[in-house]
Amino acid sequence: MKKSILILGLAAFFFVSCGETKKEEVKKEVEAPVEAPAEGKIKTSDDYLALGKELFTSKTCVTCHQPDAKVIGPSIKDINKIYTEKGGNIVAFLKGESPAIVDTDPGQVAIMKANLDGFVKNLTSEELAALAVYMSSVK
Repeated sequence: MKKSILILGLAAFFFVSCGETKKEEVKKEVEAPVEAPAEGKIKTSDDYLALGKELFTSKTCVTCHQPDAKVIGPSIKDINKIYTEKGGNIVAFLKGESPAIVDTDPGQVAIMKANLDGFVKNLTSEELAALAVYMSSVK
């Protein structure tokens, strides 16, 4: 009886400790920073486009914005249309230097600002420009 309890206890410990290792591995994988080119290393518009697409996905913009369908936020196509019509600057908006012009509902704007503060506040000017290039490429 004591051997059974000991074996059961060891098995439970083994499963719990293996689960924690796996969770830490997944957590490390999720937290891995985006390997972006250093400031000034982007040479072509294709480099901007590739970096912008990578950042759009890794910074989880894709969670709220799809290319041609409204999910939580407006589609990328709708954002492009309104920014073009109103002469807006998406980089200035992402930096917090200009107001929202696509979805101006105060509740939605508060959610956007909170997300932007968490997702794009540490991006370089070049990375923000790459995001804008990617978004404007969605037709």
